[in-house]
Amino acid sequence: MSEKLQKVLARAGKGSRRELETIISSGRVSVDGKVAYLGDRVEGTEHIRIDGHQVTLKPKDEEICRILMYNKPEGEMCTRKDPEGRPTVFDRLPILESERWVAVGRLDINTSGMLLFTTDGELASRLMHPSKQVEREYAVRVFGEVTEAMLQTLRAGVKLEDGTAKFEKITYRGGEGRNHWFHVVLSEGRNREVRRLWESQEVQVSRLIRVRYGDLEMKRQLPLGGWTELDLKDVNYYRKLVDLPLEEKSKVKVDEKTMDNAKARRIRRSVKKHQQRNKQATRRRR
Repeated sequence: MSEKLQKVLARAGKGSRRELETIISSGRVSVDGKVAYLGDRVEGTEHIRIDGHQVTLKPKDEEICRILMYNKPEGEMCTRKDPEGRPTVFDRLPILESERWVAVGRLDINTSGMLLFTTDGELASRLMHPSKQVEREYAVRVFGEVTEAMLQTLRAGVKLEDGTAKFEKITYRGGEGRNHWFHVVLSEGRNREVRRLWESQEVQVSRLIRVRYGDLEMKRQLPLGGWTELDLKDVNYYRKLVDLPLEEKSKVKVDEKTMDNAKARRIRRSVKKHQQRNKQATRRRR
């Protein structure tokens, strides 16, 4: 049975469907030597290339959906390469042979916390799509006076330049002086949406951390800059959440599941070594 070209490429881990639609529209994809067009359908047996590079398509029964949970530090870009040489969230991810990691949404350079990556572009697209109403929870520290009237406005909806937005839930988590911590929940992921909502009330966001995506929370012992691969149960939680078939296999061994203190220390050492290499490379460039 034929499928849309962008769907086949997304499943092969070549990007989200939205990204691939742009790539196809720009004439960068060929099928059996002919330039492909948006709307083309394929059987999966064709020779498909992106920018001249052959795309390896595996039979569906050989594909294994993988998901990483990454604890993004502030200062990292959510791009594969940065023209200014700044560190990116892809720098430390495990290398794949015939697939690539697709980020599930983005966090801006000054936001830290939970970021998901998957080899299944279709899964990434569905988790990001507003129609699926997947919750994202953030811990946010704001500077300025916050009144109950402001909170009611943020819950009811604020008109931003790209449409009306609101917090599904706001929970006060304490503070002192003019600094206050809140946990806020959204069911979409527009650019800088949390910051823009607070700024609409003339309140400044001084810290922003994503702590939950769907029902899964950031693993507490996972250090900044570290990643861990989700086990079969958690992979299937996300697949079921967006109406995709469940996986039967996982790359994660049973004894690798637990995020214990020893594993957290190993990840922390690996992150530190990577940071040291980056500093040395920066010095050489100067």
